[in-house]
Amino acid sequence: MLIDSHCHLDRLKLDAYDGDLNLSLKAAREQGVGKILCVSTDMARLPQMLELVQSKKDVLASVGVHPISDEIATITEQQLLDAINNDRVVAIGETGLDYYYQPETIEQQKRSFEIHLRVAGQSGLPVIVHTRNAKEDTLALIRQSGDVETGGVLHCFTEDWEMARQAIDLNYWISFSGIITFRNAAPLREVVKQVPLERILVETDAPYLTPAPYRGQSNEPKFVKQVAERVAEIKGLAYEEVVEATTSNFFRLFNRA
Repeated sequence: MLIDSHCHLDRLKLDAYDGDLNLSLKAAREQGVGKILCVSTDMARLPQMLELVQSKKDVLASVGVHPISDEIATITEQQLLDAINNDRVVAIGETGLDYYYQPETIEQQKRSFEIHLRVAGQSGLPVIVHTRNAKEDTLALIRQSGDVETGGVLHCFTEDWEMARQAIDLNYWISFSGIITFRNAAPLREVVKQVPLERILVETDAPYLTPAPYRGQSNEPKFVKQVAERVAEIKGLAYEEVVEATTSNFFRLFNRA
């Protein structure tokens, strides 16, 4: 069983399926995808997202506010704690720091990230972290406010091996997306080589970042197979070994699943 450890089902473009999410999920299952984690980006959309996944037995969910959301200025610990009382919720996030798109909100991003990290420690749920152009601050806040027992994942990883190594030491997993299939991603493929298989997850981040050779199409969970295949190729492993390892890794991290 393959797992898409990070996507946004509530944002998928379903034109190819006449708007029917069930058909997209069926296509994913036909590619061996047995579980999908639908990741929250803001509290305003959360009720709609949870309603969407509630009837899908193979779909799990998270609760959190993305660092470029306007809600970073107002999110509270209590909001997050109230929202996790749902049997589909297995993680906190996505949260984190993004200094590329919104450097003007750095202090608000830090505040929001700290809140998510504290709630993760209180709830025992791992954290899904988005980080871009914020390597030092991301690691510093994880050390300062995170819980090493619950840990988390740096999703859609695009940074260097040194950041990955430090994150692994803090009980974090490293998740790779379709970016590793891109022509200009040779440095990132070198990071894939260095990250131990027992610390790797695979994801689509759908509807974004469609892997090769399907660039130009909207991304969806079925394309996580291409990510796993590329990990196997990069590391010189059998595809089945990568599937087995990343699935085991997922349940080790998201143990509420």
